[in-house]
Amino acid sequence: MPAIQQPVTHSIQSTNLADLLERILDKGVVVAGDISIKLVEVELLTIQLRLVVCSVDKARELGLDWWNHAGGRQSLPIPESDPKLGAMEQRLERLEEALGAVVAAPRKRRSAAHD
Repeated sequence: MPAIQQPVTHSIQSTNLADLLERILDKGVVVAGDISIKLVEVELLTIQLRLVVCSVDKARELGLDWWNHAGGRQSLPIPESDPKLGAMEQRLERLEEALGAVVAAPRKRRSAAHD
C-alpha cells in the first residue's frame, strides 16, 4: 500500500511585533542589574540599574508618574513605619544640632570681641 501523505500542521501560533509590544506594555517588564567594580576586595564603584518598560497607564498604576512633577526624577515613597528611617532622622537631627552649635560658636566669639 502506498503511504498517504498528510499536510504538516504547526501548533505554534505566530505573534507579530505589534501584538508582542502591546502585551509588554500592558503587563510591564522590569530589567534589573548591578555592576560592582572591586580592586583587591575594596569596592570602588557600584551601579544599580533598574529599567521598567510599560504603558503610561500601567506606570501610573504602579505609582511611577515622575513626568507629572517638576524637578524630574522622583523616588518611590518610603513607608513612615520603617525603623531605619526613624533612626536616620534622629541621627540627622543630632548632626544638624551639633553643626549649628559649631557654626554659632565662632559668631558669638566674633560679636563679643566687637562689643
